[in-house]
Amino acid sequence: MLLAPDTIALLNRQTVGQTDGPNPGLPDPNGLSRRAWLRQAGSMALGLSSPVLHAAAATSGTPPAAVVPSPTSQALILCYHRFADTVADSMTVRQSTFTDHLQAIHDTGAHVIPLADLVAFRQGKLAKLPPRAVVITVDDGHRTVSEVFAPMVAHTNWPITLFIYPSAISNASYAMRWEQLKQLQATGHYSIQSHTYWHPNLVRERKQQSPADFERFARNQLLRSKAVLQDRLGQPVNFLAWPFGMFDEGLMDMAAAAGYQASLALGNKPCAASDPVQALPRYLMVDEVSGKRLHQLITSAFPAGAST
Repeated sequence: MLLAPDTIALLNRQTVGQTDGPNPGLPDPNGLSRRAWLRQAGSMALGLSSPVLHAAAATSGTPPAAVVPSPTSQALILCYHRFADTVADSMTVRQSTFTDHLQAIHDTGAHVIPLADLVAFRQGKLAKLPPRAVVITVDDGHRTVSEVFAPMVAHTNWPITLFIYPSAISNASYAMRWEQLKQLQATGHYSIQSHTYWHPNLVRERKQQSPADFERFARNQLLRSKAVLQDRLGQPVNFLAWPFGMFDEGLMDMAAAAGYQASLALGNKPCAASDPVQALPRYLMVDEVSGKRLHQLITSAFPAGAST
């Protein structure tokens, strides 16, 4: 594994794939396997030793761990999932917390940029990025993206990337409908990208299938999602978010061959030139990440005087 080996190993041991729900083509957010992963992912977001999310220490009064400056940071990529008044699970960010996040981004002088700009910079097609570049991504296509998140960021005109697994859209009760995605896309501020077709744990699937079967399975997940999104929304799909942040070298090669210019994982660290373009790291945003902690994350990732 090329990203956070301890995290990947832990997920491999404790995450059950999303084929366990009542419909094998849809993740079941109420199923035990899904809840177990959400709890584990949330605690890992707080427990990783990278510069940010020691929010548990902040709320308990324990001094936060020292933050190591990262002068080579290219951008911070933030990964959200769901939004609500109260915390329903480990991936839900309360509206009050997200309001503090918006303020932190403003107060630090961060510039929210399209994911496409970061990728163009990585490809040498863009000369430079603005100071304190932040990319905002939201995974899974939960209906609260349209109902809660979109109204909260409407005044900013920030570019937002949504990673969608099409099997859920207009099908699962927790997901947005195609009409809602089209409405967001029509604002000109949302880029709808791929999260595979139904969000399987591809690393686990590789271990459980024959090489030939897995090759067919993984390529279908990558290509079918891309094709459906492009057909439904009429816009190119160039980027992929790995389900659960899980990937390996073979999967990165498959993503490139399927036409994805870049793929995003997890990792809780700033994106740097040394990160492979098919596994760009993101910070997992959970409710325990206060506005104060996000402020610290941004300022520590981009020390004063550092430039991209």
